[in-house]
Amino acid sequence: MEIVFFIAALTSVFAVILICLFLFVNGIPAMAEIGVFKFLLGKTWAPTDIPPAFGILPMILGSLYITAGAILIGVSVGLFTAVFLARFCPRKIYQWFKPFIEVLAGVPSVVYGFFGLVVLVPFVRNVFGGSGSSIFTASLLLGVMILPTIIGVVEASIRAVPPQYYEGALALGATHERSVFFAELPAASSGVVAGVVLGIGRAIGETMAVILVAGNQARIPTGLFQGARTLTSGIVLEMGYAAELHRGALIATGVVLFVFILMINFTFSYFKRRAFS
Repeated sequence: MEIVFFIAALTSVFAVILICLFLFVNGIPAMAEIGVFKFLLGKTWAPTDIPPAFGILPMILGSLYITAGAILIGVSVGLFTAVFLARFCPRKIYQWFKPFIEVLAGVPSVVYGFFGLVVLVPFVRNVFGGSGSSIFTASLLLGVMILPTIIGVVEASIRAVPPQYYEGALALGATHERSVFFAELPAASSGVVAGVVLGIGRAIGETMAVILVAGNQARIPTGLFQGARTLTSGIVLEMGYAAELHRGALIATGVVLFVFILMINFTFSYFKRRAFS
């Protein structure tokens, strides 16, 4: 069984290495041909022009803005929901709440996107103006989509805190609310950060739902209610007909996205090690 487990671990590592090799071998040459700074900082994405332009700065900013908005919504709602479920929710209500939250995790992305297209986009259009397909709409939809991930991880972390933390706070005269928020929640901080990081990964890597509600405009966004295109959307929308340098530029876009995910994971690992050191 040790050999079986070792082979399973090697398979996972090999899969990651294979993905890295594919991305960097196919993406770096295209990035070098275009020019690293022209590719990363260019403001124009026009692969069909003569000469073509491959600047992904608008897509980088679109991804960052939409992800930041989703995290702002998802973390605030998810954190308080997890605390409520773990320490304040009556058992009878919990039996109803928890299954609904788990169902949210199983809904396909395209269903979320269709809901956003027929419900959120008209709502934003009627209330705030514009086309309705905007950064705000995509952030709102992604904020809902990452809720199950954040709620599940944070709730499990709070429940894993030894009861002595809560009992000790009560013994010192703290109320139930203060014991939860100032004793148990800080003790579960590593789990809270893990939930946030997983939420960020889900938000920045989402494609189908964002395509349907974000507007897909490859330009630098100047307002919350303007359309934007993310890195993932750009790859999906154009990979089907891309060729030669255009295809290489899209793979290089995947390299940039992959590096973003690595930076997020390494940052989380660094702060986690500091918390336990």
